[in-house]
Amino acid sequence: MPARTSSPIPSALEQLGSPAGPLTSSDVADLRRFLILVADPRDARGLRYPALALLCAAVSAVLTGARSLIAISEWITDAPQHVLGVLNFAADPLTGLRPVPHAATVRRLLQRVDGDALDAAISAYLQARTPPPVEPEAEKGPVRRVVAVGVWPGGRSPTTCVPNSSLTPSPPRSGPAAASPEP
Repeated sequence: MPARTSSPIPSALEQLGSPAGPLTSSDVADLRRFLILVADPRDARGLRYPALALLCAAVSAVLTGARSLIAISEWITDAPQHVLGVLNFAADPLTGLRPVPHAATVRRLLQRVDGDALDAAISAYLQARTPPPVEPEAEKGPVRRVVAVGVWPGGRSPTTCVPNSSLTPSPPRSGPAAASPEP
C-alpha cells in the first residue's frame, strides 16, 4: 500500500536530524560514498534523475529541517542551482539550468528504496563523521583540585563563630525605620 504524500519521512533519514556540525560541500561528496551503496529500485528505462542525486537531495532536505515527503520535495524544488550542481543533478545542455524532479518522483523513490540499505548507509556515514572519543583526563596527568576562596557575609572569616541568625537574611522592613542603616 503506497504511503500518503504527507506521510513522515523514512526513519533512516530521521537519524540525520542532529549531525555533528553543519554540512559542507565536501561532506556532501563524502555522503555520496555511502549512499552509492544503496541500490536504485527503479527500472533503468526512462530514468531522468539518478538515484544518488535524489537520495543526496533528500538527505540534505532532512538536515535542513524537512520532516515529510512533501517538505523534502519542496526543498529540492526551492534549492538554488549551485546546490543542485553539488548534489549531482545534471544541467540541461540548451539552457544550462538544472531541472528538478517532480514531487512524485522523489516520493516514489523514497517509498521503494531498500530501507535497511539506506539505514546502513546513513549509519555508516554518521559513524565515520563522529569524532573519536576524548581520552579521560586521569590518563593525561594528575588531577588538580580547585579550591574557592571568598569572603563570607559581613566580612567575617569562616573560622569566626557567628550566631546563625546573622547569616540568614532578615525579612524586609517597612515604614520609616526601613531607611535607617542597621547597627
